[in-house]
Amino acid sequence: MTAPEGRGIAETAHTGTPFRILHVSTGNVCRSPITERLNRHALSVRLGERLPGGLIVESAGTWGHEGAPMEANAEAVLADFGADATGFVGRELLDEHVIRADLVLTATRDHRAQVISMGHSAGLRTFTLKEFTRLVRAIDPATLPDPLDEGVVERARALVRAAAALRGWLLAPTAEADEVYDPYGAPITFFRSIGEEIHQALDPVVTALTGVPDGGGDRAA
Repeated sequence: MTAPEGRGIAETAHTGTPFRILHVSTGNVCRSPITERLNRHALSVRLGERLPGGLIVESAGTWGHEGAPMEANAEAVLADFGADATGFVGRELLDEHVIRADLVLTATRDHRAQVISMGHSAGLRTFTLKEFTRLVRAIDPATLPDPLDEGVVERARALVRAAAALRGWLLAPTAEADEVYDPYGAPITFFRSIGEEIHQALDPVVTALTGVPDGGGDRAA
């Protein structure tokens, strides 16, 4: 996967309409860059050359540090997982990012509310990361399009529709259960705990998107 223009965007080779995943946090220098690049890494490992993609993964911040690099501790976390931080540039969340996103995954409920408040019919495709993970776990993968027959993009679109339909039925056990807390300014140990939290939340999402379970390759040896 490549990152054209240093904007934190990556996509697999695809000739049709792509499926865009947007990760949102506050400054776009800690949580959302970690999530974006871990997601890209996992997708790259699992898809390889076997499943032509069409998935684009990017990120932005509700108070994004436009043009800023990600935090050094965030880069260190990505290195722990073998993910690439090269070329990342922070962005402030804009209407155009929400309009073109097929799935928005936020760090917290407040971020989710801010994205939805922007309009653009974002409600049915915007979730916190942990909320989406919880919903995805409840979806029978046999009900989703086969990625080999119909493609990963069609599977991803079906996954979002199924998750949105379940949202009112599978509530979080606590308000905090859907939050990924901000490590900004914290020591590397806290960054690493947040990185592991994000990695564990992403694993079932990437499995559901691709139909390929983690064989251990998503983490650096």
